Amino acid sequence: MRLNYIKFAWRNLWKNKGYATINITGLAIGMTAVLLIGIWVQNQFQFDNFYSNKDNLYRLWNKYEDEGEIGLQNITSGKASPALIAEYPEVEHTARMYWDTDRLLSFGDKKIKSKGTEVDASFIQMFDFKFLKGNRNQALGDPKNIVLTKSLAENIFGDTDPLDKTLILDNKEPYKVTGIIADLPSNTDFNFTYLIPLSKADSYSPNWNTNTFLTYIQLKDGTDVTAFNKKLVNIIANKTSNELKGSLFLYPVSKMHLYSKFEQGIPVGGKIDQVKLVAGIGLLILLIACINFINLSTDRSQKRAKEVAVRKVVGAQRSSLITQFLMESVLLSFISGILALALTTLVLPLFNKILDKPLEFSLADPMIWACLIGFILLTGALAGLYPAFVLSSFKPIKSLKVFGNSKKFNLNFREILVIFQFGIAIVLIIATLIIRKQVEYAGKRDVGYSASQLIEIPMEGDMNDNYEVLKSELINKGIAQAVTRTGWSITNNASSASGSFSWEGSTPEQGEKIVFNISKAESDFVKTLELKLLEGRDIDYERLAADSASVLVNETAIKEMKLKNPIGSYFKWGNKTFTIVGVVNDYISGSPYSPVTPLLIYPTKQWLFNMVVRTNVSSSMEQNLKQMEQLLKKFNPAYPFEYKFVDQQFAAKFKEQQQTAQLAFIFSSLAIFISCLGLFGLASYITELRTKEIGIRKVLGASVSGITGMLSKDFIKLVLIAILIASPIAWWAMYKWLQDFPYRIDMQWSVFVLAGLAALTLAIVTISMQSIKAALSNPVKSLRDE
Repeated sequence: MRLNYIKFAWRNLWKNKGYATINITGLAIGMTAVLLIGIWVQNQFQFDNFYSNKDNLYRLWNKYEDEGEIGLQNITSGKASPALIAEYPEVEHTARMYWDTDRLLSFGDKKIKSKGTEVDASFIQMFDFKFLKGNRNQALGDPKNIVLTKSLAENIFGDTDPLDKTLILDNKEPYKVTGIIADLPSNTDFNFTYLIPLSKADSYSPNWNTNTFLTYIQLKDGTDVTAFNKKLVNIIANKTSNELKGSLFLYPVSKMHLYSKFEQGIPVGGKIDQVKLVAGIGLLILLIACINFINLSTDRSQKRAKEVAVRKVVGAQRSSLITQFLMESVLLSFISGILALALTTLVLPLFNKILDKPLEFSLADPMIWACLIGFILLTGALAGLYPAFVLSSFKPIKSLKVFGNSKKFNLNFREILVIFQFGIAIVLIIATLIIRKQVEYAGKRDVGYSASQLIEIPMEGDMNDNYEVLKSELINKGIAQAVTRTGWSITNNASSASGSFSWEGSTPEQGEKIVFNISKAESDFVKTLELKLLEGRDIDYERLAADSASVLVNETAIKEMKLKNPIGSYFKWGNKTFTIVGVVNDYISGSPYSPVTPLLIYPTKQWLFNMVVRTNVSSSMEQNLKQMEQLLKKFNPAYPFEYKFVDQQFAAKFKEQQQTAQLAFIFSSLAIFISCLGLFGLASYITELRTKEIGIRKVLGASVSGITGMLSKDFIKLVLIAILIASPIAWWAMYKWLQDFPYRIDMQWSVFVLAGLAALTLAIVTISMQSIKAALSNPVKSLRDE
C-alpha cells in the first residue's frame, strides 16, 4: 500500500514537471541555505568544546570595581597560577600562556617564520590536542624542548622524522623537537604552530601588579565553580597587603567563544548573538521555501479537486488522501534534499572563502545522513501538512462543480503568506544596504595620518643593533623619506593605563578617571606618519638625550585634561615626570568604528618591535621594496624580509563587517528569489481562477495593458503592505545592530525607499510574466466549456 502511494506520488510529480521544478528549486535553495548555515553554527558551538575534560577547564580573569563600575581583564599576573595550584586543593592543573608571536625557526638552510607561544608544561595535558608523535607527558619537560604542529613539521623537515631534531629559534637558541601534534582545528581560538616551555615567567610578570599571561585552570571533578570563585574574591588583596583592588574568577573555556561579552561583570552575550541571528535567517529562508510549497500546492487545488471528489466517491477515506498528499510532499522534499546536498558541496568552498574558515562537510559522515533524513521528513511534513488537509477536505459535490469565488478564505491566507515572504525579504534587503553603508562610512573616515607609502617591518634579529645605520642607509639611498620605531603596529591600540596620572592644574579625581592609551616610539614619529602637529614639536630621542623625559599627546587628551597651555607642562605617570613637548591631531590606532581616546606617546629605545618606513614617492614601490630587501639582508641576514602595508592592515579591520555584508546580500537575494517564486505561484493561481473573466473582458475590448494592470494591482498591494510592515521591523533591528558601533551612520529614509522599490520592481516583473501571458491568451480557448 505504501509503495502505491510512492508510485502515485512520483507519477503525479512527473506529470506536472513545471510545478515540480519550481517547487523543488525553491525547497532545494532553502535547504541549501539551512545546510550551509547549520555547518557554520555547528562549528561555532564546537569552539574549544571538544576537549575530553572540557567541563573542568576555565580561564582565569581579573575583575575590578571602581565607583560602581565593574571592569574585566582576561590577562592575569604570572603569580596567580603557582598560588592557585599550591593553596587550593580543588585545582588539578594550571597553565600560563604568553603572547603568540612570529619567530624564526631554522634547520640547516631551511628558515621559516611561524607563530608560536610559550606555555607551562601542563598545558598539553589540560588541552588534549591530538599527539601524533612523542610523549605528551614529557614533551615540554625540558626548557629547550619544542612541540610542532604537523604542517609546520612538514614545512621544515619534509618527509624526514622530526623527533629529536634540533631547531634554532631566533637564530640563537637550540630547541629539540619532542612532539608533533595535529594541526589545530578550525573551531578553536588558540592560534599557534609550535609550543615551547615557559621559562621566564618571573621576568615577564615579576609581581601581582603586572598582568601578562592568559592563565588556564583545570578543576578536579565535582568542584563547584561558583563556590570556588567566592574563595578567590580577596586573593589579590591578601597577596598585596590590600595595595591592589580587584579579584579573580574562573570562566569556562567552552563558553569563551560564544559568551565573551560582559556588562558589570556579568556575561550578556557575544558571538552567540550573531549565531542566533544567522540561524534565524536560515530558518526564515526555509520557512519562505515551505510557504512556496503551500502556495504552489494549493494553486493546483482546482485541478486536483475533481480527483479528490472521484476518489472519495469510490470510497477513499480522508486519512488515505492526507497520507497520499503528505507522501507527495515528502517525495518532493527528498528530491530537494538530494539536490541541496549537491548544491552545498558545490557552494561550500565559496562560503568558506567568504568566511575565511575551512568548514568541512563530509558525505561519509553517518551523522550528516541521519540529520538530513530527519530534516527532509520534517520539512516535507511541515510544507505538505496544510495542502494535504485543504485538498482532502474538499466536498465531492462542490468539487465536481465549476469553481467560483468560494475559496476566498484560502486566497486571503495565501495573501498573508506572500506578505510574510516579502516582508522577510525586504528586512534582509534593508539590512544589507545599511551594513554596506556602515562599512563604507567607517572606511571613508579620516584616519588622521597618510597611510599610503607606509610600510611596517618587524624589528627582529640584528635589526635593533643596526637600527641607526639601517635608518641612515634607507634615507641616504632615497628608499625612504622618514623612518621611526614603535612598540606596536600603528594600526592597533597600544596598552592602556589609568589611575596614576597627574598634570598641571589636575585634581586627583581627574587623574583617576582618564584612561590613556600608551604608545612607545622613537624619533621622527610625527614626520614618518605625517601627523598634523597642532602645537610644539616632534620627539627626537636619537639626537636629544633630554627627550627621554618628553611626551606627545593627542588633541583628545588635551580636551580631557583641560590644559590651556600644554607645551612645557609637566605630566606625571606614577613616579615618573615628563614634559609635554607636542600635541598631535587625533588619529585612529584601533577600531575604525570607535571614537579616538586620549593618547600618550613616550620615547624609549627598549621594547620597540616595529619599524615604520615612509617610502620615497619618486621611486616605484617595487623598486623601493627590492632595495629595502637588499639592505635588510645586509644588516639582518638570518631573517627573511617581511613587511606589511599599513593601508592594507587598516583595510583588514573591516573584514568581519564585510563578511556580514556579503552574507546578508547572499541571503537577501535568496529570500527575494524564493519570494518571487511564491508570488509567481499566487499569480498563476489567480489568473487560473479568472481565466473566463479575462476571456470575456478581451471579447468586450479590454486591452492587454488594461488586463495586466487589473491582475497586477492586487499583488502590488500585497508588496506595499509587506513594505509597510517590514520597514519598522528592519529599522528596529538595524538600530540595535548599530548600537555596537560608537562611530556609526544615521539611518536615512532613502535606504527604506530603495529597498521598497527594489522589492516592488522584482514583484512587478514576476507578476507581469504571468499576467501578460494570461492577457495574450486566446479568449476562444479560455471561454470553451470544459
